[in-house]
Amino acid sequence: MLGLELVVVIGVTTLLTKVIARKTGIAQPLLLVGIGILIGLIPLFGKVELAPEVVLFLFLPAILYWESLTTSLREIKSNLRGIILMSTLLVVLTAAVVAVLAHALGLPWGPAWVLGAAIAPTDATAMTSFTHALPRRNVTILRAESLVNDGTALVLWSLAVGFTVGDADVSFGGVTVTFLIAYLGAAAVGALVAWLAIQARKRMRDAITQNIAMLLTPFVAYLLAEFIHASGVLAVVVAGLIISQVGPRIGVAEGRRQSDAFWSFSTFLLNASLFVLVGIELPRSTTELATRDLGMGLVAIVAVTLAIVGVRFAFQFGSVFLIRLLDRRPQQKARRMSSRWRVVSSLSGFRGAVSLAAALAVPATIGSGQPFPERDFIVFVTTGVIVVTLVVQGLILPSVVRWAKLPADESVGHELRLAETSATRAALDELPELARRLGVDPELSERIQGEFEEHLELLDAEDESKEGDDAVERSRQDTELRLALLNCKREEVLRLRDEGEIDDIVLRDVQRRLDVEEVRLTGREPGE
Repeated sequence: MLGLELVVVIGVTTLLTKVIARKTGIAQPLLLVGIGILIGLIPLFGKVELAPEVVLFLFLPAILYWESLTTSLREIKSNLRGIILMSTLLVVLTAAVVAVLAHALGLPWGPAWVLGAAIAPTDATAMTSFTHALPRRNVTILRAESLVNDGTALVLWSLAVGFTVGDADVSFGGVTVTFLIAYLGAAAVGALVAWLAIQARKRMRDAITQNIAMLLTPFVAYLLAEFIHASGVLAVVVAGLIISQVGPRIGVAEGRRQSDAFWSFSTFLLNASLFVLVGIELPRSTTELATRDLGMGLVAIVAVTLAIVGVRFAFQFGSVFLIRLLDRRPQQKARRMSSRWRVVSSLSGFRGAVSLAAALAVPATIGSGQPFPERDFIVFVTTGVIVVTLVVQGLILPSVVRWAKLPADESVGHELRLAETSATRAALDELPELARRLGVDPELSERIQGEFEEHLELLDAEDESKEGDDAVERSRQDTELRLALLNCKREEVLRLRDEGEIDDIVLRDVQRRLDVEEVRLTGREPGE
């Protein structure tokens, strides 16, 4: 019964925090974590534990797949070197620093590395929630880093746990082979699953079957990668990036509408649930820690948080200095970003559910049957660091972003107008031939041509002047009038249904078409 109660509580919390976030401007993850902590203090929910398998095998594949589908592969390619450095070298460096610090606080080397590996990766969910308003290039770098670094951290984590349990080869050769299998195997599995999904979707012509294939893709990729001991995270990301390039050519329109609505809504709920569960976990982890270790645990939370932020700052500025020293090519200079951006990036290293799942997944015993050393301490410190980074950095980051005054990304608007202008001109060029081939009435063809020419005039006007243009004003009036007419249509259809002249099935069919038209006019999508 507790499961149903938890579902209701998480749902109500998600709804309330969404409303509060819109009214106050406070980032919703902060509210979710805060209320989650309060829920965790309620005795009924004190025993709720976030199962690591649920995060790693259910939440993570779905969230990372959607993040991969909706990120910019072009921006990833143009910033590939920095992304690779942050998602591999920075993760290893962070884990090492945390391990040294934890060992200095009294942990044996094995558990110390387990803690370091758990805390090392940034969280894609938190990153997206707090940095979505940044320019496209900046958001893409942060998102890509968080998509890939989970794989690096989980490989480190498995090596550290294996070393502590006593069944892992931690020699240089063994570690190298493990990383090669994790990365190359994941890339191969991701590419294979993406190819299979593409072939399946090519042969499926209806929206439902195409979207079932799409839904299975991340879970199949994760499962196959884990089966060969590769990184399931990286396999999902590779599959998502490949399908993001090929998918638009093979999907049907209604399938894409259905898919976008489903994935944006479901991943929003999954993300919100994770933040609440992270908050609930903090009081529970506190009660499981021995009283004598509580003070040391609090010290460790503060020290580790300062360490990971300090390492990220040092890496951001140190790596840039080294790259600029070694690479003086003109194209490298063109990619340079300001020091203020690096401050923003340094404060964007949020930790999240993957770190907590790694801590909770630490086995209870080692090979000899003895309890895993300092397991409760690892869970407590990891949970505390997650909460501190979300709350403290989440509160600081908006002010830092305003201070940074990052240049607005006007390329998105320019490229959008370019795409619409080119598409409209291409359609106009083909219109006479298409009308002749389809046997369209000349009057109808001329009317459609007039609408396309008016739309093209508007796009050209937006390029020449962004304010005070007659064409822009006419477009605004046209949109308002069409939206008002849509509302009139809805009211009339509802009246017919209420008076029994049409059925509910007919109402839903007409309303769906009116809704599609409204989305086209407003440009708003679900979740905005």
